[in-house]
Amino acid sequence: MCGARHRVLDAARMEEHCGECGLVFEDAAIIAAPPRISDDPGSDGSGRGIGPFSTPGGSRRALGSVLSGSRDGQGRPLGWHRRYEFQHLNRVSRRQTSRAIEGPLERSEARTEIGQCAARLTLPPVVVQEAERVYREAKVRGLFRGRSLPSSVGATLYAACRRYSLPRTLGEVSKAVGARRSEVGRAFKVIQRGGAAPVQAVGARAFLARYAEELALSAQVRQTVEEMLEVAHEDPELSGLSPHGLVAALIYLAAERNGERRSRAQVARVSAVTEVTLRSTSRLVERLLHRTGAA
Repeated sequence: MCGARHRVLDAARMEEHCGECGLVFEDAAIIAAPPRISDDPGSDGSGRGIGPFSTPGGSRRALGSVLSGSRDGQGRPLGWHRRYEFQHLNRVSRRQTSRAIEGPLERSEARTEIGQCAARLTLPPVVVQEAERVYREAKVRGLFRGRSLPSSVGATLYAACRRYSLPRTLGEVSKAVGARRSEVGRAFKVIQRGGAAPVQAVGARAFLARYAEELALSAQVRQTVEEMLEVAHEDPELSGLSPHGLVAALIYLAAERNGERRSRAQVARVSAVTEVTLRSTSRLVERLLHRTGAA
């Protein structure tokens, strides 16, 4: 889709994907070999015992099938004695699932909190599963000892968003979990120092695509912002600015240049920065661009 010709064969996953954009061309089947035919005379060898794969954050100790109260898996009606047996099995399964701990996420409120906050932030399921994995790993390492649940959940969601280059700011995540930004930031720093895998920062172009879509900017404005970003990245004076604040200031300046003016309040609302910060950042960027001759 990106026009590149570099294909990479992943031997571990048995996938062939693009080396530039990551598009998967061919993938292997979930089950490489057919299921072994059972020697049980009552089995027809159809492989019906193979169930779906469980999600990384889900429990693997529950029953494989959820039956209704009146019929079995084939749709045949059940007698009262069989219904009582299945109800008893469901009760035992739920009790054993709550007692048996495969990970610290199973019996805590963190999984429910992660799901609710991810719905408020409109995060995809892959990011939610990554947040659950990060939370489990941090809990095992004892990184969240003494910290509140909202700040811990916010830090894991923010780390998962950054690992998948999803443009979500720390302020947006803190507002979604109902915790202070400073608490979530301190918990995220703990994950950065004690985590096994490094957490990379989200690029400015990811914020540019999101803000340009919400502000309904034309392709000409986006191209102008990208050209200004190339110049801004080479200036050491702008290296300490946050990516979303820098992109917001560049969008405000580029929209004025191309005759698609957006008010400072509109840009500040979309980019989740204050108008004072946007005004000061835009003045700094404009002064530096005039100095370099890119204006």
